[in-house]
Amino acid sequence: MTVSITDVARAAGVSASTVSRALRGRPGVSEEMRARIGEVAAELGYTASRSASSLASGRTLTIGVVVPYVGRWFFGTVLDSAEKVFSAAGYDVLLYNLGSPEARKRFFTKLPIRKRVDAVLSLLIPDQEETAALRSLDVPLATTVGGARPGFTVVGIDDRSGAESAVRHLVNLGHRRIGMISGASEPLHWTTPLDRRQGYLDVLADAGIEPDPTLEADGGYTVEGGERAMTELLALRHPPTAVFAQSDEMAMGALRALRRHRLRVPEDVSVVGFDDHELSEVVGLTTVAQPVAAQGREAARLLLARLEEPDAGSSRSVEMPIRFVLRETTAPPHTGRRR
Repeated sequence: MTVSITDVARAAGVSASTVSRALRGRPGVSEEMRARIGEVAAELGYTASRSASSLASGRTLTIGVVVPYVGRWFFGTVLDSAEKVFSAAGYDVLLYNLGSPEARKRFFTKLPIRKRVDAVLSLLIPDQEETAALRSLDVPLATTVGGARPGFTVVGIDDRSGAESAVRHLVNLGHRRIGMISGASEPLHWTTPLDRRQGYLDVLADAGIEPDPTLEADGGYTVEGGERAMTELLALRHPPTAVFAQSDEMAMGALRALRRHRLRVPEDVSVVGFDDHELSEVVGLTTVAQPVAAQGREAARLLLARLEEPDAGSSRSVEMPIRFVLRETTAPPHTGRRR
């Protein structure tokens, strides 16, 4: 049976006009109520009438989403939460997965998205030429990665501060030899690895710990990469007593490597991750939690608001809250091990 806007209004305990304003990103609805209505609409499977909305607005009722790794947890979670907001407002999603340099170059050369979408959510960080190409589309632009940039609404977190909280926790426990499993920023111009590395280095400097390049290993932001990186660190003459992994997926790979080497966590090696992946609580991982799904929802909501009020401004930055989550994978260094 088709779900109507009246059904959503009745379930949410508000008027149909309030539901309409909330789902279309219009002002006059509190953020709490907007989120509540979005949840109710998603639960009921409500979708706005595309034909009526398209005739009334003259739009394509399609949002373009550009993703570097559609299969990665972070990007998949952002995409899923954003799509639900778009769908509830009557918009389809046109997805472009640009996971290789070739695909990326082809996309920005041809711009197949032109005149096919009303707005673009970019989950990759474009370089200067790519930014100019996206802005030439003359549609609202938003992203959930990287810092503020002209023409984009940015929803994100303070990666540097999050990394600092993770490494400072290890320092406060008494660790001095702290490794880091990171991921390369090239060729996708990703600033997250750089910002989280800087947070790591800042805390070491504050603690008077000389950074050791051999304690840094590339994990490629995957479980398999994290396992390889941890194995490299364990092969050092003086391996770390603690490791900061720039993502929970790499941290899980590190845990697997430590288990394979019959080392105990946290008695022999402490591990801290970043993200609060949906499986982090299952494995008891100490981590820095970021609201990944909420970032997708907020970016989608702001894009829809820009469509409704195009003169409201083209750039806005929203910093979402992060928090340190203490679980079972960290402890003071074992007194029998070299620090």
